[in-house]
Amino acid sequence: MAETRAGYRVRAVVAVHLLLRRDSQVLLLRRYNTGYHDGDYSVPAGHVESNEGIRTAMHREAEEEIGIRMRDEDLEPIGVLYRKSDSERVDFFFGCSRREGLVANCEPAKCDELRWCDVHDLPRNVVPYVREAIALFGERERWFGEFGWDEV
Repeated sequence: MAETRAGYRVRAVVAVHLLLRRDSQVLLLRRYNTGYHDGDYSVPAGHVESNEGIRTAMHREAEEEIGIRMRDEDLEPIGVLYRKSDSERVDFFFGCSRREGLVANCEPAKCDELRWCDVHDLPRNVVPYVREAIALFGERERWFGEFGWDEV
């Protein structure tokens, strides 16, 4: 690893997230039995795998978690969040203008509820960085944000 002025170069964990809207609502899923924020709400998401593109990862995760498919032209990159958690992370957020299939809980061993919530009246137990992303999405069409660095 190459040393820089601040230490070592970042080796960020990369993930994708889907902010699926229905009018003024966003689809949330409640995490269950995952070991990370269980009982809290998030959005369909997952890690990008080795040798996988960002869009390919979003397609895979959407189908695995909620059973929908999207064409590339209907998958809209809307934001990026660079955050500090247990490590440095880069989260890509997507919207979707059109989809195929009905939204369903395809991973009941990891999710115990799907719920459409008004973006201005979210449950209090939304994963904090996901809440931040939803707020940024509500403020502007495209965005970039940082989260968790104040605590470092």
